[in-house]
Amino acid sequence: MTQAAGPSRGRRRKGEGLDLRRAILDAAEQLFSAHGFYGVTTRQVAAEAGVDTALIHYYFGSKRGLFDAVFARRAEILNIERSAALSAYEAANAGALSARGVIAAFIDPLVERALSGEAGWKNYFRLVALVNNTPAWGGETMHRFFDPVVRQFIDTLQRALPDAELRDLYWGYQFLTGSMMLALSETGRIDQLSEGLCRSNDLEAARIRLFDYCAAGFEAIVKHRM
Repeated sequence: MTQAAGPSRGRRRKGEGLDLRRAILDAAEQLFSAHGFYGVTTRQVAAEAGVDTALIHYYFGSKRGLFDAVFARRAEILNIERSAALSAYEAANAGALSARGVIAAFIDPLVERALSGEAGWKNYFRLVALVNNTPAWGGETMHRFFDPVVRQFIDTLQRALPDAELRDLYWGYQFLTGSMMLALSETGRIDQLSEGLCRSNDLEAARIRLFDYCAAGFEAIVKHRM
């Protein structure tokens, strides 16, 4: 009898009840974060996940479909956590919002995920940093997956800085997101530059300084424009 096409065609790893879709996503996330979209093939992902290449097409349709699924998986979690943190901060500080408080609420969920030590989150943040610096389609990808919570951030920040021009808040966010993703990528650059005085994996040290740095930047832009 001819076997029907479907997930059963994959080469299952040892272990009963393996979530093949998750295994593919984890493998793709690791490879995309290291080599970028164009530096990875579906065959390589399949080999890393221990499955047949046909399973990737079955679950995701194409390499771009796989990439989008990788990107969306953790973006959904982060969007929920950041939105909740912004709402909670505003509710607890009604009438007394600060730029630093809003920025901390927006960034801290990412730092907490990175501090969990899970390799998947570290890979994901490196992947986001790569996408954020991809001219051809990076901006469109970030727009699709993150814009609603970024707009919530901008709206909340505008209530903390009522004298700010909206375009200055968007410029400030442009600079914030670059600093944030570089810090979360843990590239080791600051380790070498500081000759070991600072360590890129010391996210507790980075967190406080990042909040202060970004808040001061927003406040300086607003002051300069007044």
